[in-house]
Amino acid sequence: MSSADEILDIVDEHDRVVGRSPRGEAYAKGLRHRCVFIEARDTQGRLFVHRRTPTKLVFPSRYDMFVGGVVGAGESYDEAALREAEEELGVSGLPRPTFLFKFLYDDGAGQTWWSAVYEVRCELSVSPQAEEVAWHDFLPEAEVERRLAQWSWVPDGLAAYRRLRAHRAGGAGQAP
Repeated sequence: MSSADEILDIVDEHDRVVGRSPRGEAYAKGLRHRCVFIEARDTQGRLFVHRRTPTKLVFPSRYDMFVGGVVGAGESYDEAALREAEEELGVSGLPRPTFLFKFLYDDGAGQTWWSAVYEVRCELSVSPQAEEVAWHDFLPEAEVERRLAQWSWVPDGLAAYRRLRAHRAGGAGQAP
């Protein structure tokens, strides 16, 4: 089964399930679904950053400071966070990611999804999926900040990153 055939729960503006759809159809029609964003840090506190492969359905070849992806139909955010983190990092036995907050991502042009943000400490040697990740490294936060204006980032990841910074500064992750 291709990723475009994966079945997703379609949700309303309150994150209530209103139907199901294959991923490819959900993307093509702009149907609201669920995603998870997991900030992964190594033992030195560096942030896992990667460039997506050119074959990705959404935001190909762009950089991201989160691992994650869509929540499958009937799957919980917590289940998806652990599954996606282990898949994208290429590890097993990762601690369960810690939930931080949830927000509705909407680019105003038909891309919208409920986004649950998590964090996890990865003490394992990573081996990311070649079909998902074209390049990766653990970077210090200051390096990530320097690269924000230089690299082409996934817009939903940037939105989650800004909200995460606001959350850690005492907000609730609801920054614009």
